[in-house]
Amino acid sequence: MNFQELMSRYKLVKVMKAMEAAGLNHGTAGNASVRCAEHFLVTPSGVPPLKLKPSMIVKLDIKGHSKSRYKPTSEWKMHVDLLAQRPDMNAVVHCHSRFATTLACAGLEVPSLHYMTAVSGGLNIPLAPYATYGTAELAQSIAKTLQQGRRACLMANHGQIAMGTSLEEAFIISSEVEVQASYYYGTLVIGKTVCLSEQQMHDVVVKFKSYGQNGSKPPS
Repeated sequence: MNFQELMSRYKLVKVMKAMEAAGLNHGTAGNASVRCAEHFLVTPSGVPPLKLKPSMIVKLDIKGHSKSRYKPTSEWKMHVDLLAQRPDMNAVVHCHSRFATTLACAGLEVPSLHYMTAVSGGLNIPLAPYATYGTAELAQSIAKTLQQGRRACLMANHGQIAMGTSLEEAFIISSEVEVQASYYYGTLVIGKTVCLSEQQMHDVVVKFKSYGQNGSKPPS
């Protein structure tokens, strides 16, 4: 095991604990992955963050083959397919955060009610069609929804998923998706949602490209 792989294992443990601490996840829900050269590192199945150790992280190839004694997350195919499809992305986080999951269970996407909705890489935060967890159908549904530069979406009757160039970035995007979902939920409770226009959102997407120190990260 080289140093890069070892650090990636520690970062996966760290991000799973961070998601639980932030209230994005609970128990054994959710999972995460990161690209590791020609392989993929994914979190194990059914291990709560407090018990998760770097040695439990599972290393997979493109077909899901592994020499680990631990079973990979049941969603491993979704992670591998996404990272294989998107060479511009290096990490994926999936969680069952409260507001995003509530909207997903109501069959709702998040519209352009706030400029930070563009954190998803588009003008809204779309909703991927439902499929049973751990299936090839779900992996295909998510991969299709997260095309053309998209970085996040809601998963119908399931939760949310986000991608980033790093685990840290994927976590930040996932956190912002939950914030935007909470805003939309709030406007639905009030009974009035005022959305930004398509042109206003396009302007934001353009500005995001030059934001921050390296000109690629969304504002935080």
